[in-house]
Amino acid sequence: MSAEPACTEIILEPEQQAPGYEWELVRRAQKGDRAAFEEIYRQNVGRVYAICLRIAAEAGKAKELTQDVFVLAWEKLPTFRGESAFFSWLHRLTVNVVLMEQRSRKRRAEKEMVTIEPEFFERPDPAVLPGTGLDLEKAISQLPHQARTIFVLHDIEGYQHNEIAGMLKLSVGTCKAQLFRARKLLKEVLK
Repeated sequence: MSAEPACTEIILEPEQQAPGYEWELVRRAQKGDRAAFEEIYRQNVGRVYAICLRIAAEAGKAKELTQDVFVLAWEKLPTFRGESAFFSWLHRLTVNVVLMEQRSRKRRAEKEMVTIEPEFFERPDPAVLPGTGLDLEKAISQLPHQARTIFVLHDIEGYQHNEIAGMLKLSVGTCKAQLFRARKLLKEVLK
């Protein structure tokens, strides 16, 4: 019986990596294989939609944005170099699409003060059983637009304040203040 060789880790360039299923799908899709891209879509559409829904807070808008993400992903797929996991690339693309849509909507719309209906922040009737009131997703969707976006990007998606500030073209202090505001509003609503 021979001794087993010592296990050594070899780091390969993306082009040299053993072709995993996802990696192979991406490579095939980059060469124009629509069936491979459809499989990529099926594997990732749920996570992309969840990001869009959390930031946009509207199911219809989230569906549109999800489609926009995958159209752009198809167009930009040749730029994916495999330096990170495919979903990391797709995640960043998703956040960028949502933020770009919000910026363009903001430019088109007249500036108006965001208000929340006071009833949203009223405490539920004590006769209501716990767990039957607002859920977290619904509460997040009712936050003011900027506070919701920053809350989702920071507390759910894990971005740092300086990254969010760069994406939204805000100061780091404004991001921190909006996050504080969002957390305070959520705490009050979910009591």
